[in-house]
Amino acid sequence: MAQSRIHRYLRHGTMHQLSVFESVARHGNFTRAAEELYMAQPTVSVQIKKLTETIGMPLFEQVGNHIHLTETGRELLGACREIFQALVKVEDKLSSIRGLQSGRLQLAVSSTGKYFAPRMLAAFVQQHPGIDISLQVHNRQSLVERLVNNVDDLYIFANPPPDVEVVMQQILPNPMVVFARADHVLAGQRHIPFERMAKEPFLMREPGSGTRTVTEEAFAQHGLQPQFRMEFASNEAIREGILAGIGVSILSRYTFGLEPGHDQLVILDVEGFPLECHWYFVYPVGKQLPMVAHAFMDFTREHVREFVPHLSAPGPGTHANQSAIK
Repeated sequence: MAQSRIHRYLRHGTMHQLSVFESVARHGNFTRAAEELYMAQPTVSVQIKKLTETIGMPLFEQVGNHIHLTETGRELLGACREIFQALVKVEDKLSSIRGLQSGRLQLAVSSTGKYFAPRMLAAFVQQHPGIDISLQVHNRQSLVERLVNNVDDLYIFANPPPDVEVVMQQILPNPMVVFARADHVLAGQRHIPFERMAKEPFLMREPGSGTRTVTEEAFAQHGLQPQFRMEFASNEAIREGILAGIGVSILSRYTFGLEPGHDQLVILDVEGFPLECHWYFVYPVGKQLPMVAHAFMDFTREHVREFVPHLSAPGPGTHANQSAIK
């Protein structure tokens, strides 16, 4: 390993000694270096002595009243300046990131989150054009796997996993409703008893999907079982199934976009619906979020109603609510 070759430099506070050495070499004088560094001259001498012991060879030689760099000292001075210049470049980059002039954000969202996340990212990048953005869209199971493996900087869930330690911050309501074809026998009826839904053929997402979990929980709360008709791997396929008259489905109100829905689909007026759900920012407990991720969360909470005007943002005091769950 590279560190094994420079172990001697890592043991003795060499960076401070190099700073003292560079000042002495530049001024050619211990006293002037001490004045520049606001140090006592004996302290400067001690630091140079320690550095010389670390290097193992003399760094300065005194001829008459003047000190001069040895060959070793000249080599070290060149390396010292390269090190300081590299640190200056790193600090410049870090300052740029702190000021959101550069940086990277990798965001992963659930399938329904894809309808509003790009809008917020686009608006955020307009304010911070130097930031690189990566947006990943996954079903819930894949999203949970990425969360557990800490693949991304930040996640947006409609149903955060209950068995993973996470920090959650509520973003927006995500009401769950019952979709049916416009000519369905229940279309237009008011206050449809939930028990009536148990008689309808249901189209379901695959096991592990957030919408399937919500559906199963809703039926379980009523002591009922959905009449399972068909399983689909995407919300778009469920939409086509509904339009084909195969059955109905419980989905996010915004599954098919934030704007008004398909004119051949209706939302049934079922008792207890819409189910109150939300989208959340989620990240693992203990994760050190990049500054860009913090800035994006703050930006989203502040501006989300401007870009998704017909959705109600969380009320005062809830938008910043954080909770760790197991």
